[in-house]
Amino acid sequence: MAMHKSSSGSALGPGGLDLTQAFFKSIMNAAASSPTKRHNKISVVGAGNVGMAIAQTILTQDLTDELVLVDAIPDKLRGEMLDLQHAAAFLPRTRIQASTDYSVTLGSDLCIVTAGARQINGESRLNLLQRNVTLFQKIIPPLARYSPDTILLIVSNPVDVLTYVAWKLSGFPSNRVIGSGTNLDSSRFRFLIADHLDVNAQDVQAFIVGEHGDSSVALWSSISVGGVPVLSFLEKQEIAYEKEMLENIHKEVIQGAYEVINLKGYTSWAIGYSVANLARTILRDQRRVHPVSVLAKGFYGIDDGEVFLSLPAQLGRGGVLGVTNVHLTEEETQRLRDSAKTILQVQNQLVI
Repeated sequence: MAMHKSSSGSALGPGGLDLTQAFFKSIMNAAASSPTKRHNKISVVGAGNVGMAIAQTILTQDLTDELVLVDAIPDKLRGEMLDLQHAAAFLPRTRIQASTDYSVTLGSDLCIVTAGARQINGESRLNLLQRNVTLFQKIIPPLARYSPDTILLIVSNPVDVLTYVAWKLSGFPSNRVIGSGTNLDSSRFRFLIADHLDVNAQDVQAFIVGEHGDSSVALWSSISVGGVPVLSFLEKQEIAYEKEMLENIHKEVIQGAYEVINLKGYTSWAIGYSVANLARTILRDQRRVHPVSVLAKGFYGIDDGEVFLSLPAQLGRGGVLGVTNVHLTEEETQRLRDSAKTILQVQNQLVI
């Protein structure tokens, strides 16, 4: 499918290059790219609500020099591309391309996969699995072939199992295959805690780990507000708190996505910001810690099988740089291992 270049490329139509040459008097050697400037390219597979929310957020936050959209529906894809290109005067300069052919992703620094069946109201994320594995067998190999040095960021649900599937299909080292995991769950968690304490969510440090779904684990022992550990502070001040109240906040985190799906039919904006947040950390080598789905074997006593689930991981230009050694209580550690077993039980049914 032929696609026009965005307004940031050469002039459109016959003689376009001549028009550019006539408009600007060239300076010797100026056309060559600066050897110190890195050109970033991000490809987003899936032009649905989630994929386009991610693409739009990446554009407005000026995270890439080139944005590629890939989807199986040509008319929808072209329409989305044109709609974004028409906003060029209001956005940072970014070349926008789109195609049904994966060759357009050639040389991508980051490939974000959102393609998949839409979650049905009331359906658990794990039930989506079988409908998406076959799809990944068509998506991941060409991405790996055209961009052998890329980082794969999987967003499609159930994200933990599909990140494992992507890892197996790509043949990449595990540090370059990441699932969006509980990065968004943790944002919901921080929001609810901040709302409860009437503080800014950015001052709340809190992690949800494990499965991105019903068996996720809230790390209550690691919560801090403005650098002050919350639970130890309450205990020292002899301030009573109810464990039931804490569990209710965690239940709200789990139900958050289901509520949004029930009300508007799908989730998009929050995951768009979450994934753009991860893209910024990776491409700008910020080495920030995010709870994302990584190969968990060998961490926190998870030794049975190769399973991907969310752990607080340091991310940068090389993908996963390390897993943070966060203190977990015995109960939290056991819940995390149980979450791993939940994912592994489903994963073991796959034939890849």
